[in-house]
Amino acid sequence: MGVFGPKKEGVAMNSGSSGGRWKLVVLIPILIFGGFFLFSLVGVIETGNVGVRTTLGKVNQDEVQPGMFLALPAITRVEQFSAKEIAVELNDMTPKAKDNLSLRDMDVTVYYHVMPEKVAEIISKYASQSTHLPEENFWRPAYNLVFSISRNITYEEVSKIDSLVVHTRRDEISILIKNNLQAELDRNDKGVFQISRVILRSITTDPAIEESIRLAVSNQKKLEAMKIQVDIAQKEAEVKITEARGIAESNQIINQSLTREYLQHEANLALHKFAENGNTNTVVVPANMNVAPLINLPAGSKQP
Repeated sequence: MGVFGPKKEGVAMNSGSSGGRWKLVVLIPILIFGGFFLFSLVGVIETGNVGVRTTLGKVNQDEVQPGMFLALPAITRVEQFSAKEIAVELNDMTPKAKDNLSLRDMDVTVYYHVMPEKVAEIISKYASQSTHLPEENFWRPAYNLVFSISRNITYEEVSKIDSLVVHTRRDEISILIKNNLQAELDRNDKGVFQISRVILRSITTDPAIEESIRLAVSNQKKLEAMKIQVDIAQKEAEVKITEARGIAESNQIINQSLTREYLQHEANLALHKFAENGNTNTVVVPANMNVAPLINLPAGSKQP
């Protein structure tokens, strides 16, 4: 009995140790699997984005706010959408101008965002219009919709301007695109979209148009130079006219002041100068002078 007793006790101890190991072997995978399962239920919405929850194919109209969320795989899916400003690149466009000449290249960037509380509504309404870039972990809501409308409005606005001057009206075109795009989006979805800005990055016209623009600019510069020359000539002529007018007015004043009595007075003064001179002088007296000249003869000379 004493011999078999300890042996049985030893067997019991070994059996308990094996059972504990078996439990650990079973429990650890369960815990790991449970951890992965719980991890799969949790997601995070980044700041500036909102989540749109879809349950069994139906879109929930209450957006998931930034932070952690729970979702049941195969039942509930939460996708992240940007509520920040999004850039829409419109590149390599060739719109026709008012004179039916096409631009060689035109690049425009449109910046927009969707109101955070309207994202789920837009996703439901325009299910196929959002886009997702491979390098991004979020969707761009209604990106394709904004892209197509922006492109159409750009072509429409350029068609109202002649190709020779379209490059000089970049700011005006940008403003027109922004305002008209906002109005078009508001027409169907008031208060959903916000167009923050439109930048016209480049306009390249056809080479033939470029040459026409160059000639037009050159001719404009020549015209401006000629106008300046005309202005200078006019100013010089005005100066000469002013000078001539001044001389004429001066002569008129002098002529009005040369009365008969004044001329006689001046003649008398001149004759008096001759008379005071001690030398012999010859004085020619005008035939119509009524006053005889007074001539001073030197002392000792004989009077006739």
